[in-house]
Amino acid sequence: MLLLWSGYPITGVTMLSMGMISPRTVTAMTVIVGRMLLCTKTHFIKSLLAYVTGKEGSGTPEEMEEAGKSHFQRIKDYATDQTGLRPGPEVWHWNGPSALSTRAASGIQEELQLLVEGVKPKPGQKIVYVDGGFDLFSSGHIEFLRCVHSVEEEEGIARGWFHPDQAALRIKEHGEDYGPAYIVAGVHDDEVINRWKGLNYPIMNIFERGLCVLQCRYVNAVIFAAPFTPTEAYLKASPFGMADVVYHGPTTFIPLTFDPYEEPRRLGIFKEIGNHPFQNVNAGEIVQRIMKAREAFEERQRIKMLKSINEAEVKKQEEAKLSAQGDQKS
Repeated sequence: MLLLWSGYPITGVTMLSMGMISPRTVTAMTVIVGRMLLCTKTHFIKSLLAYVTGKEGSGTPEEMEEAGKSHFQRIKDYATDQTGLRPGPEVWHWNGPSALSTRAASGIQEELQLLVEGVKPKPGQKIVYVDGGFDLFSSGHIEFLRCVHSVEEEEGIARGWFHPDQAALRIKEHGEDYGPAYIVAGVHDDEVINRWKGLNYPIMNIFERGLCVLQCRYVNAVIFAAPFTPTEAYLKASPFGMADVVYHGPTTFIPLTFDPYEEPRRLGIFKEIGNHPFQNVNAGEIVQRIMKAREAFEERQRIKMLKSINEAEVKKQEEAKLSAQGDQKS
């Protein structure tokens, strides 16, 4: 998994070929584990837009305003290329009618707001849409995104995308070569995830989760607060154009009572990524590991305490015995 278990924050990707190394960020390991153990919801963000404009948070209005500027700057910093100097993923926000809405309404064009301008799709690229909670961004999420990228590259090979003549033509016409797919990742907001997962999920709020996704090398654009159900209207009104394909991985952690990908299936653009080595690494699995580790730690401490008590009792008895023997001699 990609969590940094050395006291460093969990946001960002740190697996060599699977992602880019991120600097220390806002989410400390102790805070994350605290959320798991205490089952708190105080980290939830009601509105990302309010959060990055200083209208949501803690402190005085002035402190919230300064914090909002810092949060928004962090998003802009993360939305850069690998050098950190040039534009990278484009960042959008869906201003849906309800945070708990499962369906994207029609007339959605006005509900999509550009936050950070980045690299846009290039001629010939397929628009690929994926979505999810991406909570405790881990090897499971990154392997899914890598698989999507790999499938699209394989299809690109089949249609001659990587033929030297095609690559030379792209360089001649656009000044650079680029891949066959433009991958857009929709990140669900906290209320939507909590509705379906319950307890105090997500463990990381939408701001933290979005930063993780922005750092992934396989993602070209991010839509914050994306609807849980990508409808035809939503996909058509995307600022990147109608999605050519919608991918999703096997969902086992959320007991769904309906198919959120009904419309992409009907349109014939839905594809599912099959099994992969990290498919079971998700937020629920990580929390269970933490809980088991905590139980094992508490059991070790209990055994040590009992041993210490027993040793103290034996020592006390030996001292009493020696004292009694001394009294008899005297």
